[in-house]
Amino acid sequence: MKLNIQNSEGKTVDTLDLNDEVFGGRVKADLIWASVVQENASQRRGTHATKNRALVSGGGKKPYKQKGTGRPQVGSSRTPLWRKGGTVFGPQPRSYEFALPKKVRVGAVRAALSQKLSDGAVIVVDKLETADGKTKGTAEMFRRLGVSGKALVIDVKPDEKFTLSARNIAGLHLVTASRVTARDIIDTTHVIATREAIEKLQETLG
Repeated sequence: MKLNIQNSEGKTVDTLDLNDEVFGGRVKADLIWASVVQENASQRRGTHATKNRALVSGGGKKPYKQKGTGRPQVGSSRTPLWRKGGTVFGPQPRSYEFALPKKVRVGAVRAALSQKLSDGAVIVVDKLETADGKTKGTAEMFRRLGVSGKALVIDVKPDEKFTLSARNIAGLHLVTASRVTARDIIDTTHVIATREAIEKLQETLG
């Protein structure tokens, strides 16, 4: 598989050979699904909480005497059986995070990139930098590359000026090649990566 490498003007300046064994195989959607679920779960706050009978206010006094009333025996007005009582086995603060095997995480990124490559949604550039550090110039560069809507930018070590100029562009997400996930790739319309980033990913995912 060959990919054209473009410059900041949107012109092809070189080509890049991709390993078909890495990016040319069957797209394993189950790995992508598992990776997305794991990342979503790890970002859940888990701050939900309900009050049990120990936490509900009131109920310190026995409502009525134990015997002789003809009513059921009860020790507190905050019993779960009564209105305004505590909740039994309600949700409590917890962490939803869980781990995935490394092979699953790597396979998910490989499958997600393969899907975007087959869709023709991957744009490879020689480098990502801006001369003046202005957001306007960076936005114009992406327009010349044909990028619109949500876009993921992948670089090995992003240029500081470029990072500052790109962070205000709506729908643009910048991530390093070592930290990109399957959810980052799938949840976007275009993937813009530097040649160095693609070579690094090919080495890591191979």
